[in-house]
Amino acid sequence: MAFDFKKEYRDLYQPKTKPSIVEVPTMRFLAVEGAGNPNEEGGAYKHAIELLYGVAYTLKMSYKTEHAIQGFYQYVVPPLEGFWWQPGVKGIDYSNKSSFNWISVIRVPEFVDEADFAWAVEAATTKKGLDFSPVRLLELSEGLCVQCMHVGTYDREPATVAAMHSFAEEQGYAPDFSDVRRHHEIYLSDPRKADPAKMKTVVRHPIKKV
Repeated sequence: MAFDFKKEYRDLYQPKTKPSIVEVPTMRFLAVEGAGNPNEEGGAYKHAIELLYGVAYTLKMSYKTEHAIQGFYQYVVPPLEGFWWQPGVKGIDYSNKSSFNWISVIRVPEFVDEADFAWAVEAATTKKGLDFSPVRLLELSEGLCVQCMHVGTYDREPATVAAMHSFAEEQGYAPDFSDVRRHHEIYLSDPRKADPAKMKTVVRHPIKKV
């Protein structure tokens, strides 16, 4: 059976709808950085997602090619995630999507190294005829965070965020946003298919002990 990160790390991908504190370990991702409204039709965000999935599935299916990845095991491609920030804003201002900066990411297993990544980019480029050079391999340590499962549309996230911050404050923590610690979302539902009222998104914010 293929390894499924969502099932094996339920504390990170399947939190409850009530806030919780979590220590997030170092992870490796495919990443594309950009800016602008993610809802823009044909915009940079949608193109970034296309690039990410192109490389992600090339790595997943590598066992069917001549490229042997050391330590490879079959796995389910993890969900799309995103780190978001805006100039002069601690957290996110949902009313001004045009000012978004973002890093869209898909987690990859630890056995994927720079050589495997470079092979996947080249293979995807040859197969699809697209420029995959914006994709990079990123290692990230989030550390101490407060998180919660948000159910509903993205525009209703502020209520979930407020509950997360209140809970963290009660536990003796404060938000700890910085140039490397940002608003984080993990998308467990496909907005093209899901009922907007039932969409599931993990929302995660960096915190520190007061």
